[in-house]
Amino acid sequence: MVLLLSGGHLLIGPRTFEDHAAQAVWIWRTSGAEEIWRKGFVPVGSLSAMPPKVRKRIQHDEEYGWVVAGPLPAPPAEAQVRWDDGSTMRVPVIGPREALLALSPWPEEYTFPEGEAYKLTGAAFTTMRLKTVRGMATVPAWRLYFSNLPGPIDYVAVDQDAVGTVEEAIGNHISGDGVTDFEVLDERTLLVSYEYGSCSGEALDVSLRVSEESDTVVLGLDVPDQGSGMCAGVGRFGQDVVRLDGSLDDRVVLDAASSLPVLCRHAPNACHSGNE
Repeated sequence: MVLLLSGGHLLIGPRTFEDHAAQAVWIWRTSGAEEIWRKGFVPVGSLSAMPPKVRKRIQHDEEYGWVVAGPLPAPPAEAQVRWDDGSTMRVPVIGPREALLALSPWPEEYTFPEGEAYKLTGAAFTTMRLKTVRGMATVPAWRLYFSNLPGPIDYVAVDQDAVGTVEEAIGNHISGDGVTDFEVLDERTLLVSYEYGSCSGEALDVSLRVSEESDTVVLGLDVPDQGSGMCAGVGRFGQDVVRLDGSLDDRVVLDAASSLPVLCRHAPNACHSGNE
């Protein structure tokens, strides 16, 4: 027995898909996540852009660090995101040093042997094209110049922590069993991918569930009971087709387990800050 929140009310009992779906919708509408999704800056594409020869070099030198090795310009107080439909948004921006740290897979305090780090020697404030959930946009960016790379790297300069992210709005969420992706086959048909844990390692008779509201489509799984106690679960994957009662249109597709948009699973920059 568990205590859960659904539709703004406390419920006691086993958690069904309907409970998870109602909770996901309530959190989406009341947390501020929906406002960010509809009116904020939610990137879908990569936050960086680089020439192929630079990408090839980085892939070859995968253990290299990223360090500042020259004076860098100060960022402006704010800049503008402009969508192709003409809408705009004023946004705070990060500096070139923060852009470098966002590119680096290493903690800031790491040091690297001489000759095993990309050296940032200069930067210029510019713009780049980026896909967002609101369509294509021209966004502020830093063009980063390195003494030992064969070209510059552009990185989105929007301060996502300051403008707000979907994950921050949603708060604590679980991961694990759930919907991982979907493909729109037509306006009312989705091909849904999902994953779940199997104690036996064998495929289970999993049912894909859907709950529709005017602004959301919630997808979730019914996984057969595997008994009590701990088990070394084996990850299993599956796909299924769901037919919606109404057209998907611009409704957001949520995962019932995490309350997050399904898009977060394969486009993480859409939901959390790339500047972390």
